[in-house]
Amino acid sequence: MNLWIIYAILKISMKLTGNTKKPQEWLKQAAYDMKTAEAMFDSKRYIYAVFMCHLAIEKALKALFTLNLDEVPPKTHNLIYLVEKIKLELPVELYDFIYTLNGLSVPTWYPDDLQKLLKDHNKQKTGKVLEQGKETLKWLKATL
Repeated sequence: MNLWIIYAILKISMKLTGNTKKPQEWLKQAAYDMKTAEAMFDSKRYIYAVFMCHLAIEKALKALFTLNLDEVPPKTHNLIYLVEKIKLELPVELYDFIYTLNGLSVPTWYPDDLQKLLKDHNKQKTGKVLEQGKETLKWLKATL
């Protein structure tokens, strides 16, 4: 069977069975995750605040992916890949933040040295990440 036919059948099947999240569901989860990032920040769990901020931005980008490409987003955590795949034209400062966040959050998942990571993600640095994350999420929501 032709690969394009298989692709079309799978795409239709996912739509009919509801296996794709709607953009609004992705955004609802992104907002929830950003609130969780704030809670982690308030409880001084800074590396988890960064992690949840990344997850919130990832889900907002997947909302745009779903909307713009009418496809199920790939199972990736690479924010830059998602931005490029959906051809999102971000203001330079938001692109720079997403690029930075993409590199900051990966070590929070499986740190080599927890004490070093805790030292690197202090209140001041994490607060800045959180504020920029909220601004970015707001901008992404406005593009829908």
